[in-house]
Amino acid sequence: MMTLYHFELCPFSRQIRIALAEKNLEFTLVSEKYWLRQESFISLNPASRTPVLKDGKITLIEFLPILAYLDEEYNDVKLIDGTAQAKAEIRRMIMWFNYKFATEVSLKLIEEKVISFYSKNSSPRSEQIRQAKTALYSHLDYIAQLLDKRGWLCTATLSMADIVAASHISILDFLNDMPWSQYKIVAEWYSLIKSRPSFRPLLDDYVQGFTPPEHYMNLDF
Repeated sequence: MMTLYHFELCPFSRQIRIALAEKNLEFTLVSEKYWLRQESFISLNPASRTPVLKDGKITLIEFLPILAYLDEEYNDVKLIDGTAQAKAEIRRMIMWFNYKFATEVSLKLIEEKVISFYSKNSSPRSEQIRQAKTALYSHLDYIAQLLDKRGWLCTATLSMADIVAASHISILDFLNDMPWSQYKIVAEWYSLIKSRPSFRPLLDDYVQGFTPPEHYMNLDF
């Protein structure tokens, strides 16, 4: 059985969890506070970042190599599929969310609201939070445009791009930073992903010191 080293509020970990479940692969979870840089975890990933996936004797590090490995090694269910052009667009959107969205929005909020909570000598920086929340609106505008045009982010059906985007948004939803009332089409799209069996275990995650808003676990909100 595979072992996934993750942190409950790490969007990159969440997308791997969903991908594994979508492929009907069995795995166990090991929670890791990666910013503590514990020696046992650094021995797996010297960069001390989640996720890390162990599949037998194979250790895979970082979301992109893990995703590529899963889609090549366990290809009964492919999450990056279609024509060459469609695959390229799915990968582009994966990169958009795992780099641009992450840098401008989700990682800033995780750093200021979550990691600072666990760090004794740190406190949230309001300016960083403000910047992240401001940037969020332009990203949601872009998501809404894509959904209005395509139905899903890249194609007419769910792809890994949707899973990646929803993983980031789920963190913001947990932290109660999503302006759902202003983005109905995004809320409807997220509700569809949220209702998938692969996504539901994420909603039950316990994160010490945090209580998500009431709507977080509701499939219809």
